[in-house]
Parts: sequence; C-alpha cells; structure tokens
Amino acid sequence: MRLRPTGTLAAAGLALALSCLAPAAFAEERCYGIAPAGKNDGLDGREAPGTSTIDFQGNAWIIVPDDTCLTQPLPVQPDGTPRRGALEPLDRDRP
Repeated sequence: MRLRPTGTLAAAGLALALSCLAPAAFAEERCYGIAPAGKNDGLDGREAPGTSTIDFQGNAWIIVPDDTCLTQPLPVQPDGTPRRGALEPLDRDRP
C-alpha cells in the first residue's frame, strides 16, 4: 500500500518551500529631492503621497534601499550644479 500526503501536509510543505524563496527584507530610508513631480511618498516628514508639484522637490521624499539615497542618478540643476538626494529636507526646488 502506498501512502500519499494529506492536503494539510502538502500545503505545509509548499508553504515552507515558498518561504525559502521569499526575498530577504532590506533596510529602507527616506530620500529627499529625488522624486519626479507627483511621485513622492511624503513631504517634510509627513505622509502626503503624490503631492509634490516640482520634479526633485527638496522637501518631497521617497523610500529607497538603505545607503542608496546619495548615489541616485539625477539630472544636473539648471545652473549646472550636480543635483543629489539627501537624508534631510532640502531648500532647493520648492514651490
């Protein structure tokens, strides 16, 4: 006689297998001044998704993986100065 796994046992095995494939959690940080207009996750430390009105608005933030904020590729400012993200709100590009 051949034994077959029950539905519960099969489901538990599948859940265990899928949990091994789940992506590892990563640390995140707020990055100010890198979001296109309307694509922000918040403004000045409060939740206000999608409310920025200017590209790369200095007080608008998005969530990025830890240690990547300062290395995000961004276009230069109109005066030719490099534009960089920041871990604190910026005074540039505000409405």
